[in-house]
Amino acid sequence: MHSFIDNDLLSRLGALPIESRVPMLGNVAGKHRSPHRGSSVEFAEYRKYVPGDDTRRLDWKAFARSDRFYIKEFEADTNLRAYFVVDASGSMKFSGHAEAKIQYARRIAASLAYLLVNQGDAAGLSICTDKLHLEVPPSRRAAHLERFFSTLGKLEPTGETGLINALHTIAEKIGQRAFVVILSDLFTDTAALGDALQHLRYRKHDISVFHLMDPLEIGFEFERPHRFVDLEDGTALVVEPNLIADEYKTALRDFLTSVRAKCHDASADYQLVTTDTPLEPLLREFLTARLPKAKH
Repeated sequence: MHSFIDNDLLSRLGALPIESRVPMLGNVAGKHRSPHRGSSVEFAEYRKYVPGDDTRRLDWKAFARSDRFYIKEFEADTNLRAYFVVDASGSMKFSGHAEAKIQYARRIAASLAYLLVNQGDAAGLSICTDKLHLEVPPSRRAAHLERFFSTLGKLEPTGETGLINALHTIAEKIGQRAFVVILSDLFTDTAALGDALQHLRYRKHDISVFHLMDPLEIGFEFERPHRFVDLEDGTALVVEPNLIADEYKTALRDFLTSVRAKCHDASADYQLVTTDTPLEPLLREFLTARLPKAKH
């Protein structure tokens, strides 16, 4: 059993489906909206009748009102294909007052992947550093999950981030609309991040960003001089925290504001999450927020 799998948690969350916020394109029948029209249970819109249309779908009430023939169109259903993009750069192994960011990312990715496959959808994995872009192609098979989990468990964060290149690669490589879940501390150029997210948006993917930060990175609460080491390039600096705290917090605020804006501009679902956040309420709120709004 992998340490990042909580069977009790998955059992409690099992009743909540993972829904797409945008129409999907899939290769098997499923429960998610498709941009293609077809015969399904959910009404989409009317269009004028043309010779050759199925007359069983004529709306006679509309004919009575307008003296014209209209066809009822419905949303075609399809399956969801998800790609979990996990940043495996050196900074993701940092742990201050909570578990390492990479372990928290593992738990989110594994939990959501399990729920997706359990509801008949496909989950794939993309792990990226500056020198590595490892992929596990999406699959709906339950046996596929063990490969997904095993790959997650073996990864060792190292080096600089390769997130931007990985996102562009995914945007170009995925031929169909997909659910792209990004798990990273996003320590990269925010303008480049914005470009990568826009690339995914242009390809009509449904994007969710879990911005993972350690509580110590947010609060910067140190009481004595510390030696700070860059976990990506190895550089080190000994400083008195009180002398740089204000400057650090200003830079952090600007960074978070910029990241949030880039996600918003790309219509990405953005969540800033500290690694001491209990996982169950986080995922429950995430899944609930994606449910279709009730129709009246």
